[in-house]
Amino acid sequence: MDVFEAAGLLAAAFVAGAINAVAGGGSLISFPALIAAGYSSKTANVTNTVALWPGYVGGSLGYRAELSTQRRRLAALALPSVLGAIAGSIVLLSTPESAFDVVVPFLIVFACALMAIQDRLSSFAERHRLGSRGGDHVPPPLFVATFLLAVYGAYFGAGLGILTLAFLQILLPDDIQRSNALKGMQSLLINAVAVLWFAAFGPVRWAPAAVMAAGAVAGGYLGVGVARRLGRQWLRVVVIGYGLIVAAVLFAQLAI
Repeated sequence: MDVFEAAGLLAAAFVAGAINAVAGGGSLISFPALIAAGYSSKTANVTNTVALWPGYVGGSLGYRAELSTQRRRLAALALPSVLGAIAGSIVLLSTPESAFDVVVPFLIVFACALMAIQDRLSSFAERHRLGSRGGDHVPPPLFVATFLLAVYGAYFGAGLGILTLAFLQILLPDDIQRSNALKGMQSLLINAVAVLWFAAFGPVRWAPAAVMAAGAVAGGYLGVGVARRLGRQWLRVVVIGYGLIVAAVLFAQLAI
């Protein structure tokens, strides 16, 4: 790895870390950077997961005030996050990525649609007692959603934050900054499990992972400040807008 490659990967990881803190989907910046550097898709995917994990640490440090009052929620969602992440890691290392690559852009568009109509869906969930009853109550549908999101997050992860934030706002309605903080901590846990699994069994390239980790930490911490300044409505607009851009890029890649 030469100086120019290291600088490019560092910059890509910085931007990815900031995007993950604000909205999620930073892998769509860092993953192609590793591909452009000459790594195979599975190696790039695994290395990218390891490299971006410290960025979630930076983001969670930036959101520590919002997380301090949600410890019971975090504890309740930890088990489905861990089990789903283990399942997703096993699937990634044992199967080809091609089929899932086709599904990813559709999942992101689905997440953006959920965010756009989340108020209506939250009202529907409340009427049918699907959502939270307030306080630290975590509704059963969120446990199922968390497990499935963790499987997806460990397998590929692009758009995981967008999907997670959408489900949190629908099933666990709260201030969007608190939901964003909870989303970041869930992503931290899911990716921690994947990192341990990939470190033991995956084709991780540690030199680029180390360089990118430094950029991801800085980007993740600074990205929280951007998210706070955006406010509830603008943060939702940014999440949806970025998600649609990511989906469009993925659809374009499938068409090539």
